[in-house]
Amino acid sequence: MSEENKIGKKIRQVRENKGISVEELAISSGNSVELIKNLEEGAYIPSLTPLFKIAKALDVRLGTFLDDMPHTGPFLVKAGKSEEVIHFSGSDSNLEESTLDFYSLAYGKGDRHMEPFVIDIHPKSTDDYELSSHEGEEFIYVMDGEIEILYGQEKYLLYTGDSIYYDSVIPHNLHAHSESGAKILAVVYAPL
Repeated sequence: MSEENKIGKKIRQVRENKGISVEELAISSGNSVELIKNLEEGAYIPSLTPLFKIAKALDVRLGTFLDDMPHTGPFLVKAGKSEEVIHFSGSDSNLEESTLDFYSLAYGKGDRHMEPFVIDIHPKSTDDYELSSHEGEEFIYVMDGEIEILYGQEKYLLYTGDSIYYDSVIPHNLHAHSESGAKILAVVYAPL
């Protein structure tokens, strides 16, 4: 299993604990059997859209795949320096390298309903972006750099200090707008 993909092990653990086969999970989540197997084996760096669908199919919150030792009280991260880094491939569900490095700001808070992250967005060498959607809402604040958000038929360019809040059920894509990448604060809410 790739060091960058710690989530696959958790997906497999939850799936097996619920007595669900890979094939059943693929059907109920709308993902391919190949994708589920590759995620569980750590061959792929996951993207958020399939993870949202997998979490919903398993009837768990997204944070279940991110948690280690959950706390029920407050969870503190000093100076934004999260020890828990999660690597994602962006919206492309079969990339083998990370374009988004998520630093979870609440990975130890077990009963949370939001997922706050500081995200380093690496530039991608393509202008072909796949839009994805999932239930919930997202709040994005640009800490450094420039990002472009494709949202339905609209396009938004955000600079340092800008923010946007949107319903994530509308097909969208977020990516770096410059070759130097960007850093954002993102708060994601996904209902069970």
